[in-house]
Amino acid sequence: MRTNGERAPSDVLSPQAQLARRLNLLLDVVVAERGKPVTFREVQAELEARGIKLSRARWFYMKEGTGRLVSDPVLLAGLCNIFNVDPNYLAGDDAELPERIDSQLEFVKSLRAARVKSFAARTLGDVSPETLRAISEYLNKDIGRHPKAEQAAASPPEGTEDEPPAAP
Repeated sequence: MRTNGERAPSDVLSPQAQLARRLNLLLDVVVAERGKPVTFREVQAELEARGIKLSRARWFYMKEGTGRLVSDPVLLAGLCNIFNVDPNYLAGDDAELPERIDSQLEFVKSLRAARVKSFAARTLGDVSPETLRAISEYLNKDIGRHPKAEQAAASPPEGTEDEPPAAP
């Protein structure tokens, strides 16, 4: 717990939500590094090559932080190997943010800002020019820190095939 009364994210998140947060952070970094998201099929194939099975439903629930906590050490270590992080990152309560992941956070943030700017430009046509200018200035400050983010955001991500599982 922090001294100023503010709680750390791990103090308020359920174990399932903590796992989802870490997993989604890894997925965000993949987008930043290669310019497109990793698909369920890619993850499934990588795990299958290691003799580990993962269903689409389980993957979805892991990413969403819903359902039972996935604590299978073999599955979690396999995912860590795919994303090239310490095997304890997804399983540990106190796992530190890997340096590679930490270094990509600002880029990912700027990438998202660039996507918001692109979306706003397309959909907020009826907003006053002053409002659009203010939004653009704010986002450009963040985007300016990582020029590649705006270029990556201009290319829509390929389908991730990571939609919720069909209801039975």
